[in-house]
Amino acid sequence: MAKKPSLDAAYALQSPDDNRLLYADWAKTYDCDFAENMGYALPIRVADAFAAKLNGSQNGRILDVGAGTGLVGQRLNSHGYSNIDGLDISPEMLEVARAKGCYENMIEGDLLSRLLIPDNTYNYIISAGTFTHGHVGASALDELLRISKPGALFCIAINSTYFSSTGFEKKFHQLSKKITQLEFITVQIYFEGDHTDGEGVVAIFRSV
Repeated sequence: MAKKPSLDAAYALQSPDDNRLLYADWAKTYDCDFAENMGYALPIRVADAFAAKLNGSQNGRILDVGAGTGLVGQRLNSHGYSNIDGLDISPEMLEVARAKGCYENMIEGDLLSRLLIPDNTYNYIISAGTFTHGHVGASALDELLRISKPGALFCIAINSTYFSSTGFEKKFHQLSKKITQLEFITVQIYFEGDHTDGEGVVAIFRSV
């Protein structure tokens, strides 16, 4: 019997192909196996931070980066937000998200490569669970800035341990002329329980 996908397996990923294989197996049971059973709160907390920042306003398109099964999209919908596109490396995860009806468009893409998205497309970029162990590093911020419009609002969660060890602090310093209004909010990744790497840093800023 094949080993059941798990958080440890997700953290051990080393390449885009590893990501595709893991999430192809996990897509149909991810919400139950991980989100519900482990009390995964990060998508809700990031979407809530985004909504609090906008205070009910929306003028343009939102891109949910690493949309997965659509947990962020569901929460954004509950806050009244629409015109959301979902981006993920896994077509199987995107199919689960599509069925929830949260998104206008589903986009398969790898943040470590150039996305098939034109420059200056999005007014808002949100992400929960993508910038973590085995997934995507700080260099992907350049590609997200490319596809964002001037003044676009970003709300991106980064695993706290990953933030410290993989150059996010340095990257934000390097981007100081391309972003503004940078602030960091610390959130708990899980609702309760004793989980390793239980904190996330939510980086909120605007493109210049």
